[in-house]
Order: sequence, then structure tokens, then C-alpha cells
Amino acid sequence: MEYRAALSAVAPETLFMGSFPPRECGIATFTIDVVSSFDQAFGADSKVIAIDEPGGSERVYPANVVARLTQDDRASYRAAAAFVNASDARLVNVQHEYGLFGGPDGSWFLDFLEELEKPSVITLHTVLPNPSDAHRAVARRIAERADAVVVHSQTGKDILTEDYGVDPAKIQVIHHGVPDVPFHTAQSTAAAKRAFGFDDRTIISTFGLLSRGKGLEYAIEAMREIVKQHPEALYLILGQTHPGVRRHEGESYRESLVQLIAEYGLENNVRLIDKYLAFDELLNYLSATDIYLTPYLNPVQIVSGTLAYAVGCGKAIVSTPYLYAKELLANGRGFLADFRDADSLAARVIALLDDPWLRGATERRAYRFGRKMTWPHVAQEYGALFEAIAPAPRRAAAVLFLPA
Repeated sequence: MEYRAALSAVAPETLFMGSFPPRECGIATFTIDVVSSFDQAFGADSKVIAIDEPGGSERVYPANVVARLTQDDRASYRAAAAFVNASDARLVNVQHEYGLFGGPDGSWFLDFLEELEKPSVITLHTVLPNPSDAHRAVARRIAERADAVVVHSQTGKDILTEDYGVDPAKIQVIHHGVPDVPFHTAQSTAAAKRAFGFDDRTIISTFGLLSRGKGLEYAIEAMREIVKQHPEALYLILGQTHPGVRRHEGESYRESLVQLIAEYGLENNVRLIDKYLAFDELLNYLSATDIYLTPYLNPVQIVSGTLAYAVGCGKAIVSTPYLYAKELLANGRGFLADFRDADSLAARVIALLDDPWLRGATERRAYRFGRKMTWPHVAQEYGALFEAIAPAPRRAAAVLFLPA
């Protein structure tokens, strides 16, 4: 009998920390996606430490959330570290956004790192160029204490190296994950539109939690010019107001957008879908989309999950030139318009609508690039990084006997 050994893929048992559903924020969505994809790739059953904002203590989490960190309770940070130290996990991966943590520039997170006795991988979702001295000090200490730092773009790595003095050998670029979906066809796009009742409409869309930094007022203004040449165009603004924004100013931003739509007489061409989209529903809207738009206002924004999803789904994209968009849409993968400039946005959208060949070529370039960003691919990259930092105990080889 001939035999060979087959070793299953392994990765170290990992605790993940981040905001987590049912909390509604971009980091929560990312955390559940990275945990789910990691578990599927490696046959794991990972546990999560959820981060609660003020007022979030009553939230009910799924069973894989085994501990909580309370943002505004400084003692909670050391308690969370003690929990990790006592657990069976070989390392912890933290989804880091400065606003998730208490203290100036989220500095209480350093309490957690100082008490932590196990290896850590910190995924930085915000990397600010030209930081203040205080912010630089916090970020440098995070990088010094962590065993590895993950960023979502080469631009992020360059900023950490040049503006913060972080050792580039400690920084790993792993793309923001995206759904692994087939490239759309004319038939699939038409079917998606039909399901929403958008037959014979050209769909432009933006999704995500609403806040003033999204620049949606400029996109709505751009629709005035777009509909002159493409009266069938329908701009969908998909998503609820960000919970943090809603706590501080209610729905004033959304209401200002509704007023703007009425002022411009665009009720038939702009629609606000006020709901937090489930994953499948989001993919259906993206499938129905002809052009995806991110008119964001922050020029130093280093990552956008919504833009990443649009690239992964092979959409023709128009965006303002914030840092992440400049990198992700390079080499003909999308088009950039000027900040706070409705005419510039309109011109790029109209150019794509007027030229189906250009739109199709842009979609294919985006989709090809997006294959390296799919969640299965991202999970393998995280697994390889975790294995390099804290190798998993090797399981015994399964011996398979094959016929001679």
C-alpha cells in the first residue's frame, strides 16, 4: 500500500477584539467579517472581546463574544488584558480605531497593551499623516508594544514609516476584505434592478452610515447636471445616520439632505434609504448599481470599507481623491473628482454614463484588482501572519492510505 501524509491548515487560536454586531459601525462589520472568514479558512471557533461605547452595556451579543471592554471605564482595559492572559488564546488581534477607546487620542488602550502578556497584532483602521505630538506618541507606543501592525494600504505603511518612525519590518499590508462574488453581467444587473423596481433606471449609489464628512450634499448637487443628460438616473443614498452622530445632533444632516433634494426638484432622481443594510441586501443593491460614488470630504482618509466593497464587486467608481481612493483607484480602476465640487463629480459620472465601453473596462480593472482583496484571501494572509508570530501547536498528520 502506498501512503502519504496530509496536514490540515492550522493557525494559532486567536482572540479578536473590536466593536461587534449588533453594534452598528464600520469596525463592527469588519470584525465580524474577519472573524467569520478566519474561522471558515482554518476550521476555528474564534472568540471575541467586544468594545462597548457609553450606553452600550445593555447590548446583547452572540455567544462567541466572551468578554467586553467598556470604552469609558479605564479599569476595564486592564481587566480585558487579564482575561486574554488567562485564556487559551495564543495571541490577540485588535481592530483599532482611536475613537473606540477612552483617554486623549484613545490612550487608555495603552493600559491594555502594557498589561498584555501574549502576542498582539493591531489592525490600524486610521493612520493620520502629519500627526500632533500627542497623537504620534500614542501611535508609536502602540506600534512598539505590538508584535505586528496591519494597515489596509501601502499608503498607510508609508505614513507610519515616514511620519511616525515605525519600523517597516513590523508593518504588514493586508487589504480590507471584500465579498467573493462573481463578476456581474448585463442580465444579473437587470435582474437586481427589477427586484427593487428600478427597471429602466441608471443606478448611482453610495452606502454607509451617514455623517457630514460624507459630502453627500455635493453628490446631490451634481445630480442636477447629471439628470439633464440622463433623466433616467437615480441616486441611492443607502444607510442610516451614524449612531454617534445621531446621539449628538439627531437627524439634522439627513434632514438637510432631504431639504436639498426638494430645493433642487430631484425627488424622482435621488432617494434616501434609511436603514442599516443586511449583508445580502447590500450586495443586491451593489449588483443593481451602475456607478458607485464616494464624495467624501476628508483628504487623509486612509481606508473605506464601502469603497473596498465597490471595487471587489467590480463597479465603475467615481470618488474624491482621499488617500485610500487615490491608491485603490489607480491605474484606471476608477475616476477621481475634486473635493467639494459638484461640477467635477457630475463630469466624471456623465463621462462614464456616456461611454459604455469605458465603464465596462473600468469595471473589469476594478474587479481584477479586487480578487486579491476577497475575504478568503485576506483570512489566509491573517492566518500566515498569526502563525509567524505565535505558531499553533501542530496537529498530528492524518495518514491516508491509497490503493497501490
